[in-house]
Amino acid sequence: MTGSGMLPIRQAQPRDAGAIAAVILPTIRTGETYTLDPHMSEAASLAYWMAPDKETFVAEADGVVLGTYYMRPNQAGGGSHVCNCGYMTKSEARGRGIARRMCEHSLEHARSTGYRAMQFNFVVSTNERAVRLWQSLGFEIVGRLPGAFRHPSAGYVDAFVMYRQL
Repeated sequence: MTGSGMLPIRQAQPRDAGAIAAVILPTIRTGETYTLDPHMSEAASLAYWMAPDKETFVAEADGVVLGTYYMRPNQAGGGSHVCNCGYMTKSEARGRGIARRMCEHSLEHARSTGYRAMQFNFVVSTNERAVRLWQSLGFEIVGRLPGAFRHPSAGYVDAFVMYRQL
């Protein structure tokens, strides 16, 4: 990849389930960045990531899925103009601009579908790489949840609410 903009991103299809599982399961298993049960089954993980209330996307290079993200309304009714996303990158592909490209894509997609803002509800403070990335893309920390996440090695750490208007 010569630049993060070169990575194709497309809407996920049911046939992508195995490739998506290969991306999300290792991250879920570590228990370091998502509030998901690290022991959840592959089927439960996919049901969460590809739920009917979400649009799921994959980022791929040469036919290999390197990352995935979902988008959904953050709230119903009066809050449905704000979307929420979750992103995961294949561990061996980290540091290559994939998360940046997925977030850029999600911001474009959110604007084009009528969302007015994007909110990340629970960014674990020890996930410093993600916090820096989101801030570089215009997100602000608008809230801190003290000790809200039980990290497997760091103990109880803060979580951030991050927000960006579109």
